Amino acid sequence: MTKITPELLEQIRARFAQVDHCPQQGPRIFFENAGGALTLNSVVGTSQAYAAIPDNQGRDNPGSHELVRVINKAKEDMAVFMNAPGGQFFVGESGTELLFRLIMNACLGTGTGRVLGTTLEHPATRSACARWAGVAGQDHVLVVHDDATGTVTADAYAAQVTPDTKVATIVHTSPVTGMGVDVAAVAAEIRAVAPNCFIIIDGIQHAAHGRIDLTAYDVDGYVISPYKVFSRHGYGVAWISDRLTKLPHNSLIDGPADNWEMGTRDTGSYATMSDVISYFEWLGAQVSDATDRRAKFVAAGEAIHEQEKALTDAMIRGTGNLPGLAEMEKVTILGGVDNPAREGLVSLQVEGVPSVDVVKQLNEQGIRTHLRKADHYSGNILTPLGMDSCVRVSMCHYNSVAEVAQFLGAMKTIAA
Repeated sequence: MTKITPELLEQIRARFAQVDHCPQQGPRIFFENAGGALTLNSVVGTSQAYAAIPDNQGRDNPGSHELVRVINKAKEDMAVFMNAPGGQFFVGESGTELLFRLIMNACLGTGTGRVLGTTLEHPATRSACARWAGVAGQDHVLVVHDDATGTVTADAYAAQVTPDTKVATIVHTSPVTGMGVDVAAVAAEIRAVAPNCFIIIDGIQHAAHGRIDLTAYDVDGYVISPYKVFSRHGYGVAWISDRLTKLPHNSLIDGPADNWEMGTRDTGSYATMSDVISYFEWLGAQVSDATDRRAKFVAAGEAIHEQEKALTDAMIRGTGNLPGLAEMEKVTILGGVDNPAREGLVSLQVEGVPSVDVVKQLNEQGIRTHLRKADHYSGNILTPLGMDSCVRVSMCHYNSVAEVAQFLGAMKTIAA
């Protein structure tokens, strides 16, 4: 497999809208990918085309037949991209809405017992578990994550899982620390003690980094937010296992028993997922000699991981004659300097400079980052660290070391 070369990086960047400029701000570097990745040009065009179509699915006319074909193709694309072992894909209002729905049905359909999550997770899963475990008369237990590494281990789950664990949730990557979780290892520990547990994964932060393998994970649900993986806002995507499909769920009387979609969904959302998957396939072909489609997706994920590690290494260790964040005495890096779980994201705090001011000063220099506060979104991570806020700098494989260098130049002044 080859790396993402400077020449390939140019081709990659050409496929994304607003890669180096904002219509309001002008030229800018986009290091806010965890809040919503750049959008593929193909997704922009597809969205416009499908917005014009008046036909609905399920009618006996050529327009409707084409919509059904597009939906079925997207589901097939997603099954190969995520290596899904059966089950089904469907779209909903958002990633958060789908997590709530999967967790609700898992809790209500399994009886008394334990619902297991972690303090690392986004409030979408923590809130859903707290609500529906309470309604179902179940105990909601949170595994405590490791403050020093910014992640949670399989061993930590193993210490809390019990035979009566009915539902478990795992965040694939933290949106605050940027650290990944070994989903397959965690699921294996859960299955060893509670083999029938329904395991639901929040893959929202992870999806843009590729390397999704549902067969290897042995789980029952996986949710993504397409606007964080090169598509657009307005929908979420869920995969559910055959086991989860069969649990009681909201549906129309006398309607298809396995249908989890609520009402007529936007065919354009499915079509744009096919655009995203086509992009991963194209990238995999550029960095490998693979001919098998799944192998191309695997190659793309490996190349993305390697590129993003190069970017975070440059940001932390420095590049050219610019010192990295680790060499700036006033800078604290969440999760530590050397952390193999890191996925394209560095969260930091500058001693003596409020994080809100760091974000503002970077923005004034055309560098888009994001403020995370110790609120209902991020307090679970920041409060135990004694932080009221931090600066989240999130990159994707289409970012460049040159952009990192501009960021470091700005940070050298801010942290002086």
